[in-house]
Amino acid sequence: MKQLNSLNKNKRSNAGFTLIEVMVVLLIIGIMAGMIAPQILGNQEEAQIKSAAIDIQSLENALTQYKLSNNVFPTTEQGLEALVKEPTVDPIPRNYRTNGYITRLPNDPWNNPYQLISPGELGRIDIFSNGPDGEPGTEDDIGNWNINDYLN
Repeated sequence: MKQLNSLNKNKRSNAGFTLIEVMVVLLIIGIMAGMIAPQILGNQEEAQIKSAAIDIQSLENALTQYKLSNNVFPTTEQGLEALVKEPTVDPIPRNYRTNGYITRLPNDPWNNPYQLISPGELGRIDIFSNGPDGEPGTEDDIGNWNINDYLN
């Protein structure tokens, strides 16, 4: 009986992980995190770009509705705010919808406002985000002129 008790004590004192075993597990977890993190972060930026493209497409649809109601697009000066609130500078819209064309203006995924140039430089109207770098006129700008590059 005494031998049985001493065997049980030895088993209990040997139960658990050694420092080496814990370090090996942490090393494996670190390697896996190093392999997975770049993929997740890359997908996040891709998702943000796609989200901006979808927002721009929605803004373009709202601007088309504005033009159908008023025969003109809002000017650059009136901006995208004309979709939410009736402009007070010329050209004043004649058939502005009571509740506007959208409920609120979204910011792009980088928390910057979308931009409108009307008449546009690259199309009838240019709607765009300055992209991840937030700087206008750089190659990461996302606009209605290159929107299909991001939606496919």
